Amino acid sequence: MTAYHVRAADLTRAADRAALVALLDAYARDPMGGGQPLAAAVAATLADKLAAQPTARAWLAFAPDGEPAGVAVGFIGFSTFAATPLLNLHDLAVAAAHRRRGVGHQLLAAVEDAARALGCCKVTLEVRDDNATAQRLYRALGFGDGAAPHRFLAKPL
Repeated sequence: MTAYHVRAADLTRAADRAALVALLDAYARDPMGGGQPLAAAVAATLADKLAAQPTARAWLAFAPDGEPAGVAVGFIGFSTFAATPLLNLHDLAVAAAHRRRGVGHQLLAAVEDAARALGCCKVTLEVRDDNATAQRLYRALGFGDGAAPHRFLAKPL
């Protein structure tokens, strides 16, 4: 398995901002992301607006040659039943050239590590009912199953 480097995105760095937007645009163009590019206005303002969200967290995965390979974006929320924070994973995307190489696993491990460091009780996410590949990944990593048409999954920490 290729060794990828995963780290928290620094949205004050132009290279991280560009990588985040490029990876999310590639995901949006994929059939599982809707099959359409990000609108020009969204692409132009995404990094600024995301950086302005106090609960936003993002991670980037890089191939050994430095090429951006994957992205995860989440938001800190709150569990009223546990009276502790939780982390909701909003986006997880791996560039087509880097799929099936463990990038998704590595990104999710970084998300879980960050959630634990923040004192979160769980990580939640939503996945399309027809995205069997992502569902297999999430189940393999211990996420519980939800109901169709979108599965809301949670993994206690």
